[in-house]
Amino acid sequence: MRTQETLSVDQAVARAVALAEAGGRSVVGIAGAPGAGKSTLARRVVTEVVTRLGPGVAVQVPMDGFHLANAALDTLGRRGRKGAVDTFDAAGYVALVRRLAATGGTDGTVWAPDFDRRVDEPVAGSIAVPPETVLVVSEGNYLLDQTAPWRELPDLLTETWACVVDDAVRIDRLVGRHMRHGRDHEAARRWAVEVDGLNAERVTADLHRASVLVRT
Repeated sequence: MRTQETLSVDQAVARAVALAEAGGRSVVGIAGAPGAGKSTLARRVVTEVVTRLGPGVAVQVPMDGFHLANAALDTLGRRGRKGAVDTFDAAGYVALVRRLAATGGTDGTVWAPDFDRRVDEPVAGSIAVPPETVLVVSEGNYLLDQTAPWRELPDLLTETWACVVDDAVRIDRLVGRHMRHGRDHEAARRWAVEVDGLNAERVTADLHRASVLVRT
């Protein structure tokens, strides 16, 4: 196994700022198990870059915007495993990343979907990535997965980062998240351990493929 560079959150933010200042279009993918801190890191990176370089220069585009709708999951009988690798429009996400990476801002504004946790559904056409954007930060569980079409992502991304954190901390974060969105403590912990836990095992097995580890 090759040696991976390990960074603190502050060091990762500084690295992202340097990428943005270099010019051109960079797309950074942040992978990690559920609750590892991917979204928090992505938001901090984008906030810091925008603060330094101006509005529109950095944009966060989450993989979660490619969740299948709940109605589709009901039809497929997969609502109880929402978040598993087969509950996303993987081909759609890879196509968007390819477009973001290849256009380098020459294709006009690209519109990406977001995920609304209040209603637990993806929302199409929610995130604008304008031509002047030099840093796109996209985070999700399966950016390093080795099955098709996910395995195409590392070659499309400028850098791949993997968030790592102690399991106890990660599970506590998930329990809190699920409770904030309506589950009681028992149901929240059961989902965090049984459903998110299966996804975490799959994600963790591929984190060695990242170019950088970030301790969150």
